Amino acid sequence: MCFKITPGAIVLTIVFTNAFAADKPVKMKDLPPAVQRTVQEQSKGATVRSLSTEVEHGRTTYEVEMTVNGHGKDVSMDASGKVIEVEEEVALGSIPAAARAAIEKATTGGKIAKVEKVTGGKEIAYEAALRKDGKRSEVRVSADGSMLPED
Repeated sequence: MCFKITPGAIVLTIVFTNAFAADKPVKMKDLPPAVQRTVQEQSKGATVRSLSTEVEHGRTTYEVEMTVNGHGKDVSMDASGKVIEVEEEVALGSIPAAARAAIEKATTGGKIAKVEKVTGGKEIAYEAALRKDGKRSEVRVSADGSMLPED
């Protein structure tokens, strides 16, 4: 069997690889100074679990995963140290009623594994990791309960 590699196949491979970029673990000393400062500020009083970097669509982002008062918190930032997004584990009962109702409706017949408040700029969303019929999935809603596309 013979395969021919075409320029289109190469472009498709590159696009596919970039669209599903994976986090690469990094050490604090390898982060840009501005990112190091942001990590130090954001992780005060927390236990840092991991640091990683990711290049997606030509854009490098950095993430610190930590535990704060027993719950998870992830902070993503750009190379200048500017916080892009914060995902913080919260109790289902602490989120707006409409968001809670939408998540509970999506979970019918399943179980909520975790709920996170996701803040990116001025936007706030709520994500719930679900287990239903032996499968894992995620639902993302706004404060008013509207369904949002997954990241």
